[in-house]
Amino acid sequence: MIHPNASEKATVRSVFVIGPDKKVKLTITYPASTGRNFQEILRVIDSLQLTANHSVATPADWQDGEDCVIVPAIKDEDIPAKFPKGYQAVKPYLRLTPQPNK
Repeated sequence: MIHPNASEKATVRSVFVIGPDKKVKLTITYPASTGRNFQEILRVIDSLQLTANHSVATPADWQDGEDCVIVPAIKDEDIPAKFPKGYQAVKPYLRLTPQPNK
């Protein structure tokens, strides 16, 4: 991809992650002078796969194997059946659980 105001010889580096449903799940664009962070790209793919298959979200700087956030749509009374590893209620709206697929 080339930015409209960029030099014809310098490209903008873009990363697109497209899910199995053929929808764009992530776009990251780096200037030509900045290299891509492949560890971050792999971390995001791990998060996208996890959150697509379980009712969790991943917090900032989350790494594979760390605790996840239980999405607010899950009622407290449904948590024990859905998350048998247990959970910790930090705040009424912030409930953490061990990563479900580990």
